Amino acid sequence: MPIPSLDRVTVTAVRTLAVSPQVRPELLVSGARGTHDRSDFLLVRVETSAGVDGFGEVSATLLWSGEDAVTAEHAISAVLASAIVGRPIVPVADLEARMDAVLAGSAFTKAGVATALWDAYARLLDVPLATALGGPRRTQVPIKCSLSGNGQRLADTHRAAAVAGFGAFKIKVGIELASDIERVAQARDLVGPDTFLGLDANGGYSLAEARRAVKALGEFAPAFLEQPVPAADLAGMSELRSLGLPIIADESVFGMADLIAVLRARAADAVSLYVGKSGGPGRAVAMATVAAAHGLGVLLGSNGELGLGAAAQLHVACAAPELLSDFPSDIIGAFYYDDDVLASPLDSDGRRAVLPDGPGLGVELKPELLARLGISN
Repeated sequence: MPIPSLDRVTVTAVRTLAVSPQVRPELLVSGARGTHDRSDFLLVRVETSAGVDGFGEVSATLLWSGEDAVTAEHAISAVLASAIVGRPIVPVADLEARMDAVLAGSAFTKAGVATALWDAYARLLDVPLATALGGPRRTQVPIKCSLSGNGQRLADTHRAAAVAGFGAFKIKVGIELASDIERVAQARDLVGPDTFLGLDANGGYSLAEARRAVKALGEFAPAFLEQPVPAADLAGMSELRSLGLPIIADESVFGMADLIAVLRARAADAVSLYVGKSGGPGRAVAMATVAAAHGLGVLLGSNGELGLGAAAQLHVACAAPELLSDFPSDIIGAFYYDDDVLASPLDSDGRRAVLPDGPGLGVELKPELLARLGISN
């Protein structure tokens, strides 16, 4: 069936499905903000008048953003769906603006819907999402795995990550400096002297503690320190940059206004962008473009996305004008779970993730999940 002109294609429905995959216990991530042991996520299906669907994922946790499948489903059914149903699918930015007009904050929830809209738009064009986003600038992205815990737990986590193929890592710190030193020393011993190893404090240090941490942990040759102090302490992050260890902003940057504030404060050497924090793939690429234009390095961070979310991360990473090649991104996807939502996994060997070449996200949900979203074979 020929697809009508894009300007006549409208959104006809939004459907959702809650999923709670089991986190692999050996890869459980614990940091200064707590332990990510549940992923109560929401799958999103956007239907269009052309008969072409798009899919997205709300990969939100109460621990991180104050959102999860329950809050996301309510927001979508109560206000977001009615704001976009019946509206033209292009430009997607207009639909994103309509969502902003009816719902404050809730970046991860909006990102799930926005991803589905962008996926449908790219499928209508019959091009990969990265192409619809202005790329691709690359077709594969280097990746890393987070490590946490001490003693045997850390050893088990590293072993599982290494078996999965990972060759670059970051270790959670920012909990208590003495135990952080022990953890980083053990991690460096486990991964070897020449392996990429970054530090992620999740804003857990005070500025004074962060100064001491940079000095004490620098002995183990870390590649970077991510979000050393609370999100609002941009002056502290700027000061820490002078100590010689690259500083990555994560919790400090959700939307474009946050990014501009970090740039003005010269608070970071690089920024960890999320599809979820940004509010969707289009906005994530826009933020990556601004960051690159001002000399700020870019990598893709993670909230433990499932396969749909990881695919969105990958398309954004490949569409971004600049991406750090020596600082791997966190496109982990199905590695974190006992089971994933995709019929076929992303092409990822733990060292790099490869861009799918199909239209839209280039991935498909498992048949049983499609059935629960109202699609029969």
